[in-house]
Parts: sequence; C-alpha cells; structure tokens
Amino acid sequence: MPQPMQPLYRDEDGVPRFRKNSIVRHLLDKARTHGIDLSYLSTQDFPREDWEQFAQLIGYSLTGWSDLNYVSDEAYKKASEAAEALPKDTPLSRV
Repeated sequence: MPQPMQPLYRDEDGVPRFRKNSIVRHLLDKARTHGIDLSYLSTQDFPREDWEQFAQLIGYSLTGWSDLNYVSDEAYKKASEAAEALPKDTPLSRV
C-alpha cells in the first residue's frame, strides 16, 4: 500500500509546498543535536516510498521535492496535479 501524500498549499511567495508535520520537523531538528541529520539519514536503508513521504512531512517545496532522486514519476505527477488545482491568485495560509 502506498504512503499517503501530504496536502499542498501555496506559501506566501506562491510556491506550492507540502504541509509539514510539526512533530516530524521537531524530531528532525532535535535529532541534529545528536548527529542525526539528513546526511546521516541518507546512509540508512529506508524504502523509497518512505523517503518520498518524509520529504513531504518536513515541508519540501514541490519543485525541490521533484528534484530528489527517490521521487517516482508517478508520485510527482500526482503531486503536480494537486498543485495545479491550488488557487493561483492568493497564497494559502501556512498550515
């Protein structure tokens, strides 16, 4: 079963961005004090789908996320379609 996709919103600059999960972001920020950061995590053997979702959970922009080598074409297409449906004239508030 695939991982769920985080909702997208437009930030104050109009950039489509995944809604970050504040708990996941907090855990990552706290883990840095113990030498656990994205560089360390990248050396671990996690499934590609988990990486896709993790990058969403920490609030990547759609463009930045699409540049990651573990994001599948199918996942990018789904996220792009969701971003296209976002209102273009008014940025949504940060969630």
